[in-house]
Amino acid sequence: MELSQRIKNITPSQTLAITAKSRDLKAQGVDVISLSAGEPDFNTPDEIIEKTYEALKAGQTKYTSASGITELKEAIIEKMKRDNGLDYELSEIFVGTGAKHVLYNLFQATLDPGDEVLIPTPYWVSYTEQVKLAEGNPVIMETDESTSFKITPEIIDRHVTDRTRMLLLNSPSNPSGMVYTEEELRSLAEYLEKTDIVVVADEIYETLVYDHPHISIASFSDKMKRNTLIVNGVSKSHSMTGWRIGYVCGDSDVVKGMTALSSHSTSNPATPSQWAALAAYNMDPSYLEEYNRTFKERRDKAYEKLMEIPYIDCIKPEGAFYLFPNFAECARKCGFDGVDAFVEAVLEEVHVAAVPGSGFGSPDNIRLSYSLSIEDMTEALDRIRKFVEQHSKGV
Repeated sequence: MELSQRIKNITPSQTLAITAKSRDLKAQGVDVISLSAGEPDFNTPDEIIEKTYEALKAGQTKYTSASGITELKEAIIEKMKRDNGLDYELSEIFVGTGAKHVLYNLFQATLDPGDEVLIPTPYWVSYTEQVKLAEGNPVIMETDESTSFKITPEIIDRHVTDRTRMLLLNSPSNPSGMVYTEEELRSLAEYLEKTDIVVVADEIYETLVYDHPHISIASFSDKMKRNTLIVNGVSKSHSMTGWRIGYVCGDSDVVKGMTALSSHSTSNPATPSQWAALAAYNMDPSYLEEYNRTFKERRDKAYEKLMEIPYIDCIKPEGAFYLFPNFAECARKCGFDGVDAFVEAVLEEVHVAAVPGSGFGSPDNIRLSYSLSIEDMTEALDRIRKFVEQHSKGV
């Protein structure tokens, strides 16, 4: 049977492919340490699990509104007001089956064939593919270490055309870990306020910022709020990746369109998961403070250990739970023709799984997740260092 052209045009997710390969090796008894996963390594808090069980026993197992239960929407509205200083109505909240599903619905609901979406490198692997599935055109804006992996008004201006519809802004960033400062966001907002470009602000790693506070670009003016669609969820903030709950806050017409689409696809997000997300947002916020401290400690230890590897360069990440070092010179010193081949050899020879930066539009880099214990991270980076020392001898 012939596949559709839209499916043939999709590039499979490298992160999921690497994770699957490392799991296969583990199933064969190989001692693999995975630095590829984009999820915390500990379980969802007991309080959330217990509250969800109570909801299930109370009969919360039926269909809900396609856009989510009112109780969860109200909790999201309160969270946005408390944490971001932004006021939303119920009609401006859509709850979906994870932030990935929310982004998919968003692009399907807003893009027409040929509409252009500005996407900075390095980008999360699904952005470009979801835009293509909506028959839009991803327009890639190159950034690298020289710009701290961040865009500026000048970079945006070089890529704007009469077909530009949206700008994708991910802060904190997956995969770079960069976080836009208030000054940097203000500069972007001042430029964007002069346009009708819609900002899709992916803020899923909002709680994981270490050196300066997270600020949403929607908070700079009324126009920026109107022209921004904020995507967030509980996957990263409460270690709830498998529960699959994300949401968007923004224009009510967009929310209405996304809701109509879901009514013909998923019907509604899983009901137990919605009640779990409600429990997450009703938790004592001290949980998030401890959560943040844990990842900050891991960030600092991982970065210190990473920099012991010769021939690499890395900007210290400011948020999320990824390192994004440049391994181009290191790969050459080890006799490989590129970083992708280097990453494959590291997995096969020393059994450390990482994701090559080519999947994120940055082929000189590697994404290393530090969402695992400091002991495992230390062992993994030691293995990579020894691999480099061995392969670079005599090359």
